[in-house]
Amino acid sequence: MPVTLLGAAEIRALAADLDVTPTKKLGQNFVVDANTVRKIVHVAEVSPGDRVVEVGPGLGSLTLAILEAGAAVTAVEIDHRLAERLPATAAAHGVTDGALTVVDADALRITALPGDPTVLVANLPYNVSVPVLLHFLETFPGLERGVVMVQAEVGERLAAPPGSKVYGAPSVKAAWYGAWRLAGTVSRQVFWPVPNVDSVLVGFRRDPQPRGDEDERRRTFSIVDAAFQQRRKMLRQALAAVLGGSAAEASAVLESAGVAPTARGEELSIDDFVRIARVPRP
Repeated sequence: MPVTLLGAAEIRALAADLDVTPTKKLGQNFVVDANTVRKIVHVAEVSPGDRVVEVGPGLGSLTLAILEAGAAVTAVEIDHRLAERLPATAAAHGVTDGALTVVDADALRITALPGDPTVLVANLPYNVSVPVLLHFLETFPGLERGVVMVQAEVGERLAAPPGSKVYGAPSVKAAWYGAWRLAGTVSRQVFWPVPNVDSVLVGFRRDPQPRGDEDERRRTFSIVDAAFQQRRKMLRQALAAVLGGSAAEASAVLESAGVAPTARGEELSIDDFVRIARVPRP
């Protein structure tokens, strides 16, 4: 029996049955359009046999579209009522036993994922989208690629190149793990409730080799944070506290890394920040 998708009326009926009202606190905006969830799955290139993790499945509209494509899904849901209902919804829509695993947990705290997923596909809660992405990429090195739906402003920042007006710490930290791209727009009208922000799809593909070990990542990210906390300042000033304590010491480290002390954080690529982090310091 083929997997069938949820329609708008059934989504509202499910929510009413569970006494679920989408909340801003949890960043819940449920997708009620079948064409949209199929589009996300298509952009993510989900194929039969793929092992997918979905964060925030909600009532299951995107979950069913991923399962329809023949993938196995591990769904991480923080709302206990939604987590408890999702298996029954899946079974009622033709999902075979074993294809869906539901994890009732906070995605920001999870440290193990059943099924060893390699693909991330999600309509991420807007208020925690960047922390969730960075946590999953750091914690689950087996995630090779993915497509997520996020607030347009966040998606543009994640995919921004150095020198862009919206390039910032999230852009650099995301680039530590691999390449990012804007992969499409999503109409506000496909959500319930209709959000007051635009949404985009963002795709990523992890680099084949890690950029560095955990210690290097921590050092690099602390430098990134310092550079963008005072983004209008030259790096010799913005990084003084983390590169020795004075502008002169910071300048020496920057010059050793081949970075101009008068540059600003928004001009540097992830590779520039890594070189700074790798300069030996007393």
